[in-house]
Amino acid sequence: MQGLYQAAGRVLITLGALSVFSGVIAFFPVFSYKLWFTGWSVWIACPIWNGALAITAGILLLLAHKDWTQRYLWKASFTFVILNLMGCPLHFAVALESALLGPYCFYSFSGVAGTSYLGYAVAFPFPYAKFPSVCVDPLHYEEYHLILQAFDLSLSFAMLCASLTVCLKLCVRLVCNGHINP
Repeated sequence: MQGLYQAAGRVLITLGALSVFSGVIAFFPVFSYKLWFTGWSVWIACPIWNGALAITAGILLLLAHKDWTQRYLWKASFTFVILNLMGCPLHFAVALESALLGPYCFYSFSGVAGTSYLGYAVAFPFPYAKFPSVCVDPLHYEEYHLILQAFDLSLSFAMLCASLTVCLKLCVRLVCNGHINP
């Protein structure tokens, strides 16, 4: 079963890096160079932090597999796998909510109130097919937003499956042996 921990560690590192990349490109809608499109919200922060947890858990799993005698590596990897396991449903929920509410356009950040009044004026779920040009600037922001949120949904589900596999395997080891060390 040593191959399982190596494979899970590599999968978590890869998915975590993709999640961090997804959060970083969410800063710049449709790769716009205009600074006023840059934003920070929970839609961006959740993929970055969940990806960082997955990368940490994956690195710790690979190190623990490499050096079987170090107990603290197994305990630390178990802790970060559990943290990632708790973060994945939140990541999934944020991506689903974001996809259903639709994108916040540049126009939603201007006006008297200041933030996101347009997002609450649009029907729920967001009518992607009916109004393809709600966001005039940047162009194609609706498609970009929908693709990014679908990518986040699939990433969070894949990270959940990988973390759940490792967590269950370590829990079985804990129940059978009384400790998670090999």
